[in-house]
Parts: sequence; structure tokens; C-alpha cells
Amino acid sequence: MPAIALVPEPSALVLVPSDLAAACARRFVGARFREIGVADDHVGRLVVTELVTNSYKHVGFGHIVVRVVPEEGHGLARIEVWDQGPGMPVIRAARLHDLCGRGLHLVAALVHDWGVRPLNEEGKIVWARCAV
Repeated sequence: MPAIALVPEPSALVLVPSDLAAACARRFVGARFREIGVADDHVGRLVVTELVTNSYKHVGFGHIVVRVVPEEGHGLARIEVWDQGPGMPVIRAARLHDLCGRGLHLVAALVHDWGVRPLNEEGKIVWARCAV
């Protein structure tokens, strides 16, 4: 995996190394939210942690790219997590003693909406729109 690399464009992409993915993504989202004038980044940091962790856990190869895009006029910021895996995330019912399986339920409860968009060549973008 590459080191973190910021891409000079308005939406500010970041390549996240898999071994530090969640922590790097949280720092990136916090910084990006401050840059676009969002004072409370708690939901954004929680959401990106879940999405990046899912990418790392279920894909396990390639790059993970995190992007934050403000949606002008809507009061929302879209967090996107790109990965190279073909599988789509699925909300499943977690049993009482399961140690995982609740993250997407949490994401769905915290954000305006979320979804998945396949990429043309390979992989997907999982996105979530957070109120700002």
C-alpha cells in the first residue's frame, strides 16, 4: 500500500494505506470538514471509520480512496470510500452475541442517505451523505 497522498483538486482525495486506514480516514475527514466549515465532524468520522473498515476487512487488497464532497445548497457533505473489490456491502441482521455486523445499521441511522455505485473498470464507491 502507498503512503498517504493528497491529490490537488477541490474534493481532496486521499489514498489510505490499509494498515492505518481507519485512523488516517478519520483525520482526513476531520480536516476536510474543518476546511469546508463544518464544526462538528463526529458523524463524518464515525461513518468513514465504518466504511473504510468494511473495505479493508472485506476487500483486503488494492487502494482505498476517501473523498469528501460538499453538496452546495443541500447542507450535506458526501463521504465516498472507493475500493477495488467487486462485492457490494449488505446490511445483515446481527445476532445478540455477534462481534460485528452492526456498522451499516449505524451508518444508515446517522446519515441522510447512503448507497453503493459500481466503478466502470473494477470496484465500487460506497457513499454516505451527512448533514453539515
